[in-house]
Amino acid sequence: MSERARAKRSGTRRVRAGQSRGKPNGSARRRPAPRKNAGSQGAGRIQWDRFGRIAFVIVCFALIVSAIGPLIHLGKTYRQAGATKAELRLVQAENGRLEQRVKHVRSDAVLRREARRQGMIVPGEQAYVVNGIKP
Repeated sequence: MSERARAKRSGTRRVRAGQSRGKPNGSARRRPAPRKNAGSQGAGRIQWDRFGRIAFVIVCFALIVSAIGPLIHLGKTYRQAGATKAELRLVQAENGRLEQRVKHVRSDAVLRREARRQGMIVPGEQAYVVNGIKP
């Protein structure tokens, strides 16, 4: 096994003459040079933080505006449901009164009275016609 392979396995690095272990190639790590006009408000420079805030406000405004219509519709529907329930109660009460009237009209006494009013007779009765009398 070669010396380089042994160094890789053990995790040690061979240091060349003139090099220190902490600095690659004997020089300190270089930072990139600062950009020109890095702190100034340049005309062609985009301020991403400001752009992001503005975009966020626009999106929030659009969401609020798009939610207004359904909220108004929800309120109208709620009021309409209340009015419809009140109307339903009235119709149900009228239905109950009409059902009572039907029961009353179907009774024998009312049927006989209405039949006599229309000129019908009970079987076995003698019918007479009287002319000249106005009802």
